[in-house]
Amino acid sequence: MPNRQPNPPFDRVAFDCDSTLSRIEGIDELGREHRAEIEALTQRAMNGSLPLTEVYGKRLATIRPLRNEVATIGRLYIENAVPGARELVAALRSLGKEVLILSGGLRMPVVTFAQWLGLRDEHVHAVQISFDGDGRYTTYDTKSPLVRNDGKREIMAGLPEGKRTAFVGDGITDAETRTAVDAFVCFRGVARRPEVAEHADAVVDTPSLAGLLPVLFTAQEQDRLGRDPRHRDLVRRASLEA
Repeated sequence: MPNRQPNPPFDRVAFDCDSTLSRIEGIDELGREHRAEIEALTQRAMNGSLPLTEVYGKRLATIRPLRNEVATIGRLYIENAVPGARELVAALRSLGKEVLILSGGLRMPVVTFAQWLGLRDEHVHAVQISFDGDGRYTTYDTKSPLVRNDGKREIMAGLPEGKRTAFVGDGITDAETRTAVDAFVCFRGVARRPEVAEHADAVVDTPSLAGLLPVLFTAQEQDRLGRDPRHRDLVRRASLEA
């Protein structure tokens, strides 16, 4: 694969959610009673050894979650947010960047997490699921691009043109966006997948998302953030992790 280097500034930055902005995989937490089976399926989907379409419905059919159980995952996302996640989103937005979340996770909890991060519902692309009158799971949006491989790339390719775009993620479905964005950044502060890193334009191994600053921002933008009291701690953390 041709070698590219991220070349900030970027006008738009999109993030995966699970194991990127938050340290958990929501579906694994939801299926804790079937944890070994669900985690194995998730891992195979994220490293590319099993198509996502074969995994998505099977996991939900095994778990059959209740509405209130799904809702609790939003709280778990927040409690397990990767250090610097909220601060990084705030820094991006303060410089006028468009920030999106593209997740194969369930929309209800991802939206809850996104709101905590300072984003609105319309900035979230995730999978809608349905419940019956008693709050029992019935089905999921089988037409969503996010339940199959190449779906994130499809969504990114369909966004309005004219904005330099970076995508940050940890899984193979994130790496698939590379042909539709200006830079794919593999964040390995939570999960380390060599098969994903080899497709990345940059790999960030820091324990916090502050390590993304040199990749996503120009030196001038970092200096501007460093002079803003709201973002000074984030810039300081980035320098310590460099």
